[in-house]
Amino acid sequence: MKYLVLGSAGQIGLSLVKFLREQGHTVSTYDIAADPRQDLRLATNPVLDMLVEECDFVFHLAWDVGGSVYLAKYQDTYDFIANNVKIIANSFDAIRRHNKPFIFASSQMASMSYSSYGLTKSLAEKLVAAMDGVTVKFWNVYGIEHDPEKTHVVTDFINKARHTGVIDMRTDGTESRQMLYADDCSEALYVLSQRYRDLPRDKNYHITNFAWNTMLEVADIIASHFPGTRVQPANKKDTVQLDAKNEPDPYILEYWQPRTSLREGIAQIVSYMTEEK
Repeated sequence: MKYLVLGSAGQIGLSLVKFLREQGHTVSTYDIAADPRQDLRLATNPVLDMLVEECDFVFHLAWDVGGSVYLAKYQDTYDFIANNVKIIANSFDAIRRHNKPFIFASSQMASMSYSSYGLTKSLAEKLVAAMDGVTVKFWNVYGIEHDPEKTHVVTDFINKARHTGVIDMRTDGTESRQMLYADDCSEALYVLSQRYRDLPRDKNYHITNFAWNTMLEVADIIASHFPGTRVQPANKKDTVQLDAKNEPDPYILEYWQPRTSLREGIAQIVSYMTEEK
């Protein structure tokens, strides 16, 4: 099977491409971080059109997004909103033109109407439904990251522990999240792609580990890998998700089960980052 991964250089994309190739599939990649010409904001892009036409299945992971620092700074700006609207229009047009099966990566934040990030994801979900595609909702996936401006909380905390010995948090750490290791996420996406034709379109596919952890617990786990590291919570609450706490739909467990605990996943990221040249 020939897969196309849009957003192949992100933390989920990198893991997914590796996973698909390990299963023996052919994978085409597409990401502006790998090649500036692979820009989904461009209305006319013959390379994108060719890759969509040639593939059997599309994973749509591409988005202008980053961790909480990035979202707090940019999500209400014109460029952030316009970038994602352009990504939706151009990539979905190509998928629709060639009538390709596809999975779109949304977020559990799509229900948070006060978030520009959530609103753009919600808009995309409407179009996916109109195209008879499948939407999945990610819940705080963490993995290997290479863009320092867009890193998420696990990478941020590891970098702080490594380089300063102090994990100074942006919040008081009491907000809870469900964290999922990128390799588990990749397996879930693959399983759904293999069952694509039979997947009920009226169900919710929430990809998460179904376990709540506070950010303070995440920081403490990371600090345990770096002796002497101090965790320093701030005196303010979460301003990105406003400490909202959705509950995931467990329907996906009929097809897939998460394998990696938070401690195991963090240990693997720490090992990679400390050994990386």
